[in-house]
Order: sequence, then C-alpha cells, then structure tokens
Amino acid sequence: MLIKVLKSKLHRAKVTDAKLNYPGSIEIDSALMGAAGILPYESVVIADLKNGNRLETYVLPAQPNSGQIVILGAAAKLIHPKDRVIILGFAYCTPEEAKKLKPKIVVLNEKNEIIQSR
Repeated sequence: MLIKVLKSKLHRAKVTDAKLNYPGSIEIDSALMGAAGILPYESVVIADLKNGNRLETYVLPAQPNSGQIVILGAAAKLIHPKDRVIILGFAYCTPEEAKKLKPKIVVLNEKNEIIQSR
C-alpha cells in the first residue's frame, strides 16, 4: 500500500504576478524549487493564506534567484499578486518509507528570500 505524504513546502511565498491568459500552472523561482526539492512539472497544491482558496496545478521553473512566484491560467481568478501562499509537494511511498521521510520546509520572507530551511 502507498500513502501520500508531504515531501516539500514553500511556506509564505508572496505571489509576484498572475497571468490569466496562460494554459495553466505556477511559475516558481528555480532556486527556490531546488531548495524545497520541487521538480519541473511536478504537481503541487497551493493554499492561499489571504482567502483560503486551495488548488492543484503543476510547476514551471522561473529564472533562478528572481523571487518569482507567478500564478498562471485559471488559478489567477483564485490567487492574486501580493497574496501569501503555501506551496506543497507530496510523494507516494510505503508506510515504512514515510517513517524515514523528512520533508524539506523552506520559509520565505516578503521578498521570497529564504529565511529558514529544514
């Protein structure tokens, strides 16, 4: 049996832009992706701290060290620039693997700079 567990988290990322006329996804600074262990095209859940909206999409890499967190496509109707979000990546693993898994948690400041990583 496989279970779904948290493997990575970008906590309190600030949305820098939202583009409605795009096929859909989220663009994330690739350096932040690396710090959290999030891969290009990986499925993520985004939780908006301002309005409580929650959605699932996939990740596109943005320029490294740009601080970019861009909501693309229909999600731009739910999440807006300057909103603070939590970006969650999950993995499927056995219960035995889950006991050993240590999620990568990356906390960001107002400029999407890493202030804590564990």
